[in-house]
Amino acid sequence: MRICFISRRYFPAVSGMSVYARNLTKALADLDHEVVMISQYREDPTGVEVYGGGPPPDEPWMEVHGLRSVGEELGAESPPADFEADLRAMVALAVELHEQRPFDVVHAQYAYPTGLAALEVSRQLGIPNVVSIQGGDGHWVGACCKTHQRAMDAVLNHSLALVIGCDSFRDEVVENHGTDPGRFTIVPGATNVDQFTPRQLEHPNLIDRVVRLGELRQPARLLYHGRVDQRKGSLDFIHCGARLVEDGYDIHLIVSGIGPDLEETRNLALKLGLGSRCQFLGEADYADAPARYHAGDIFLSPTYAEGFSNTILEAMASGLPIVSTRTVGVIDCLRDGENALLVEPGGLDALTTATRRLLDDEALRLDLTRTAYAEVREKYSWPVVAEQIASIYHDLQKRPVDNDWTDIITAAARVEDADATCRFRTQPHLL
Repeated sequence: MRICFISRRYFPAVSGMSVYARNLTKALADLDHEVVMISQYREDPTGVEVYGGGPPPDEPWMEVHGLRSVGEELGAESPPADFEADLRAMVALAVELHEQRPFDVVHAQYAYPTGLAALEVSRQLGIPNVVSIQGGDGHWVGACCKTHQRAMDAVLNHSLALVIGCDSFRDEVVENHGTDPGRFTIVPGATNVDQFTPRQLEHPNLIDRVVRLGELRQPARLLYHGRVDQRKGSLDFIHCGARLVEDGYDIHLIVSGIGPDLEETRNLALKLGLGSRCQFLGEADYADAPARYHAGDIFLSPTYAEGFSNTILEAMASGLPIVSTRTVGVIDCLRDGENALLVEPGGLDALTTATRRLLDDEALRLDLTRTAYAEVREKYSWPVVAEQIASIYHDLQKRPVDNDWTDIITAAARVEDADATCRFRTQPHLL
């Protein structure tokens, strides 16, 4: 099949969506599908600071077209953000590429604006559409304003297929929007278990190198890796580290990544006296990500919400013991006391206690790590996930396109007619 894949973010933007898009498109190409990606990107200082920016790179397994989010960039400097103009640009490019060589299906990553763009591409071209719900589009988009509420209504109720990573995230979207749960197809996230592997340690005879899951160094290294965002628990990570230092633990904190709360997180570390014990590594290319996991001994993900966490899967594959939260997108792959330790989001006392347990209890640490490592290799591999996605494409080929969504909202809408109260119009990088 020839697939038009419309991505909300792709490298060099640092995002779980970038990771997902890279691995899925590569796995689809390995199944002999032809993938053409249209990826939004930003080059303005605000966008680059938060995610990293610039046009997507050429990839050997697919055709890549970068589309600069001009309307979104303008919103960062002089609100409101014009998501409507960016949406029309995505549609126009997809139609142009289809005229050169027809697509069989359009697959959008993220519900808005890319998902609504996919519905319009389907309407104009008569090809089936798939929309992946992956994060903020399920957590927050739609509750922000009337315009985006209508957009989510259109996407959730009129896409031919809705893909979502886990049961708990589906249940949240159903609760937020009243969507029929039967409309969702659960396709779990995955990770590249050949790229993400445990750190190898020197064997005492200095000849062999062996893998020792869950071993600590001195000082023990606590790792936060991903988007530096208080919604992902970056501030809780610093508070936890400060409490452990007060308790006398010999630890070093590592914050890897960039994001909207990078400076606030850095300033908190300084305020709490962690300057010499906290290292900020900054942005990492995907190729360099395994080394970031190898820098840590225990992975902390004090997140408040996920779609399906790429970083948790990568940490599992990297042989790191994990402390995370009982929240959407986490409880589907981690189980407290079996393959990780889980606490309530925002519970600093519990987060500190759980981390202390892993620092103190070697047997528990090793058991959790070994179980997680075995499970990620067995359950969360990309070839399996790509087969599931490809089967969805195949099943949709004879289904008629649903165009009734145009009674709710149209792709011809203008920013002048949008609900200006939306917080994403002034902070579009959070969408």
